[in-house]
Amino acid sequence: MIKRVGFLTSGGDCQGLNASMRGVAKALYEHYGDKNLEIIGILNGYKGLIHGDYKKMKPEDFSGILSRGGTILGTSRQPFKMMRVIEEDGIDKVACMKKTYRYLKLDCLVILGGNGSQKTANLLSEEGCNIVSLPKTIDNDLWGTDKTFGFQSGINIATEGIDAIHTTAESHSRIFIVEVMGHKVGWLTLYAGIAGGADVILLPEIPYTVDNIVKKIVDRERSGKHFTVVAMAEGAIPKEVADLPKKEKKQAIMEQPNGTFTEKLAKDIQMATGHETRATVLGHIQRGGTTCPYDRALSTFFGAKAAELIINEQYGNMVALQGDRIVPVPLSEVAGKLKVVPVDCEEIKCARATGISFGDE
Repeated sequence: MIKRVGFLTSGGDCQGLNASMRGVAKALYEHYGDKNLEIIGILNGYKGLIHGDYKKMKPEDFSGILSRGGTILGTSRQPFKMMRVIEEDGIDKVACMKKTYRYLKLDCLVILGGNGSQKTANLLSEEGCNIVSLPKTIDNDLWGTDKTFGFQSGINIATEGIDAIHTTAESHSRIFIVEVMGHKVGWLTLYAGIAGGADVILLPEIPYTVDNIVKKIVDRERSGKHFTVVAMAEGAIPKEVADLPKKEKKQAIMEQPNGTFTEKLAKDIQMATGHETRATVLGHIQRGGTTCPYDRALSTFFGAKAAELIINEQYGNMVALQGDRIVPVPLSEVAGKLKVVPVDCEEIKCARATGISFGDE
């Protein structure tokens, strides 16, 4: 009997997607053999599952992709909150996804994605589909796993960006703000900021004040350091905005260019200090390019574990790293939970001990 397994990558692309699919495929081919296994690639994320866009894959499709960024299947964003909403096109998205799953006679669908993708993966699991998922995101914000694939690659790129800014900031005695990805969670900015030697790190979890940041800049000036590098998550907000009622806070954020306070903070710092202050947005380069060695290894571990779950028919689970173990975590426990940076975590305590400011004191 032929085992039929579907692969689907959803949400924003990141490093490790191809490496993870390769890990699953190689382990499944090793167990079932080429003739007893059929892998179906769903094209362009949940959109492909909705519209029935797919291709049959062969073992050679998984060769030479270990280090390759992006996704060989394509991806798309399909907001979870809209999955059960029938829009003007009249398409019942959940019904269509289940129809495609049944039409392809899948024994399991492997879904690689971040927070929203895991919610939809859980929805499909609850609807009777056999699902195994893998944790993808440079934000490292998925509940139930210590690390996600893509996170380390994102750190490496963001750190290189901060390193490059450092030399310019020092040469010109300027203040530089480096905007790092992370709307709701600051893990990427925290690690890249520490690794890049940032003097100030601003996270969504810790509202800042301009006065506290200026105080750090002045203290550095007095000690003979005439430049400052600020690593700022795109979702970091000033305390006066954080204290607003939810509706007013949302409006205040929407009024900013690109929905971030980066440019405003640069202007506020320059006005308060009189020093030239520049903002640099690293943007999508953090999600692209070659997958780093750590993520290649982690993705392979995740992929092999996903294959084990499929072979043992342990469906309805996300593969996770907990301590030094790769384990299954029920999707019902993962879906809808965000892993934020605890304000009293060891990483922040250690950063504060080395003199890094988080703009809150």
